[in-house]
Amino acid sequence: MESVTVARKQSPTGATEAPATSSAPTNADAREETDGFHLLIDALKLNGIDTIFGLPGIPITDLTRKAQAAGLRVVSFRHEQNAGYAASIAGFLTQKPGICLTVSAPGFLNGLTALANATTNCFPMILISGSSEREIVDLQQGDYEEMDQLAIAKPLAKAAFRVLHAEDIGIGVARAIRAAVSGRPGGVYLDLPAKLFPQAMDAEAGRQSLIKVVDPAPRQIPAPEAVKRALDLLSNAKRPLIILGKGAAYAQADADIRALIEKTGIPYLPMAMAKGLLPDTHEQSAAAARSYVLPEADVVMLIGARLNWLLAHGKGKTWGGKSAKAWGGQKFVQVDISPIEADSNVRIDAPVVGDIGSCVKAMLDRIGANWPKPPSDWLSAIGERKSRNVAKMADTLAKNPTPMNFQSALNVVRDIVKANPDAYLVNEGANALDFTRSIVDMYKPRKRLDVGTWGVMGIGMGFCVAAAVVGNEQVIAIEGDSAFGFSGMELETICRYKLPVCIVILNNNGVYRGDETNWAGDVDGDPSPLVFVKNARYEKVIEAFGGVGLYATTPDELRKGMEEAVRSRKPTLINAVIDEKAGTESGRITSLNPTAKKT
Repeated sequence: MESVTVARKQSPTGATEAPATSSAPTNADAREETDGFHLLIDALKLNGIDTIFGLPGIPITDLTRKAQAAGLRVVSFRHEQNAGYAASIAGFLTQKPGICLTVSAPGFLNGLTALANATTNCFPMILISGSSEREIVDLQQGDYEEMDQLAIAKPLAKAAFRVLHAEDIGIGVARAIRAAVSGRPGGVYLDLPAKLFPQAMDAEAGRQSLIKVVDPAPRQIPAPEAVKRALDLLSNAKRPLIILGKGAAYAQADADIRALIEKTGIPYLPMAMAKGLLPDTHEQSAAAARSYVLPEADVVMLIGARLNWLLAHGKGKTWGGKSAKAWGGQKFVQVDISPIEADSNVRIDAPVVGDIGSCVKAMLDRIGANWPKPPSDWLSAIGERKSRNVAKMADTLAKNPTPMNFQSALNVVRDIVKANPDAYLVNEGANALDFTRSIVDMYKPRKRLDVGTWGVMGIGMGFCVAAAVVGNEQVIAIEGDSAFGFSGMELETICRYKLPVCIVILNNNGVYRGDETNWAGDVDGDPSPLVFVKNARYEKVIEAFGGVGLYATTPDELRKGMEEAVRSRKPTLINAVIDEKAGTESGRITSLNPTAKKT
């Protein structure tokens, strides 16, 4: 076990007390002590945590200083929500819980959105917040930023814990880590009242109180009969399909997943954050024929994907049904670590419960050389539609309208990503998200980071910071101008830490599009709620912080700017001006907006 940092006893304010003067120090005076600050830091370090994302303030200001002094990397943000998003995606990329540190009450609430989003998306994350003292909160006596944070966090987190005594810090951290990464990962809240940090205790006792978590995410081996049932169903399918979700990407079982797909010969469809598990250009990818394969497949195997709204709940016209309540008649195999996920929307004929790596390996072990390949008529039908749709897309991308539209701008991004496959691609927006997902191919796993299950806007800059810090690669962010506004002040954070981030804002002057008018017909009144300042110069903002700002009105200007940003690895923002009429209301989810204006 690693040794803890020894510290002199501290006062409640966090200042180090001067040692008592004595001509003959006693054994008690000579005893080494540690405190809550150092116990927390050493508990994190003991468990391989090397980075904290957060925002300092009462009562955790000294904690950030001491953590940095102890060798942890402390990345300080301008808003806790963005620090939380950074921690959550760091957890996705590393399989270790990302740590977000916030102040009490308002800071805690700011981090709570990211915590809930992490839980929804199955990202391992721990939100650690300072808080008011229990005896004052419980009597509602009006303490500084008084709030029962544990009670508020519980419904939105996978687990929530509070530590009141320094000797319990090791247990609290261990429980939080295990809860965040075991089974289906998620967000965990750890409440640390201010009085905890300066609590002093014997250093050796403190050292013994820390816990190095052993096997925090143990393998869960699938039942052999479940594996056989699934493979029997797949082998007899006439039109089989595999759907890869971000759970498959998180599992980091990349080689086995690729081997399973290639050995079976089954076409596959990657969800957004599973793009790149196999290159999007792989011959078995059915992404370009999505609208055909979903309703036509007779057996569908889900690997780390859920039949939620992103897959139309497995029902309705998307799946061949005639109404929202109809079911297309497909049979489903679902590989998931959570048994209660099965049958959540439609009948799952062959659930395979276990961690994805173990499940996929168990399937591979049972697939022999005589595995029946999918019927040629199924593969030919998919191939024909892919060829037709790819040709149609190529014609669209070849056009060069003035001003640019989403397609002509993203054709440049497509080329840049192809030339830099190790770069992370962060993506958010409505139309900016939809068009990028369908146009820009990915070539390596866990390189596409986007809004996930909730479709939440504002993840952009937090994800950029985390990808650059824990991934140590170039980051390219494709942002709608509306989405960028949620976290734009973190440009200062990106510049302060000199991170290799190139942000491209697809600027069409508004939410969805910039040509919206005031429905009241008052031309001299307020602008439409969906319209921003015309021709906003976003690139000037990053220049204020010492970064590189560029203005692009043509594909050539955009290409030149992106190539230079990647070459220089300097913080760069490119304001890519596109036609304000480009885009549709709500992107591709207009059906979820019942009052959407037809455009």
